Amino acid sequence: MVAGWFTVTEGTDGTEGQDFRLLGTRCGACASVFFPREDSFCRNPACAGGDLTQVPLSKRGRVWSYTDGRYRPPAPYASDPGAPWEPYTLVAVELAAERMVVLGQAAPGVSTADLAVGMEVEVVPGVLNEDAETTWTTWHWRPVEATA
Repeated sequence: MVAGWFTVTEGTDGTEGQDFRLLGTRCGACASVFFPREDSFCRNPACAGGDLTQVPLSKRGRVWSYTDGRYRPPAPYASDPGAPWEPYTLVAVELAAERMVVLGQAAPGVSTADLAVGMEVEVVPGVLNEDAETTWTTWHWRPVEATA
């Protein structure tokens, strides 16, 4: 999706995707963490710092809020008007260690009926779009219980 927003490292068993992490930045002066990453300045208005370090964000968090998208957004949203619209689920996830909320889509097959505020979820790789030459990767949130 956007270079530098996440990292995928090879798992211990030789498969990819075992450690998929969103990447943020931490200010060296105030310890604030930002996502999406920031490379120029600290976004904390009370901080004059600027020493930013890339940090992997927590892999798991708790559902802070969620909703579904049941209609095709208007332009400039890019979609094939001839294709049937597929509803999707949006999840706002609180990362306690970073003291922040990160928004993302739920993994395919996860609906609002599968979610509850406070439920533990984990970040997993997903496909934003693909064609014959390229697969654009994004992130999804998946309930931890679904992986047991």
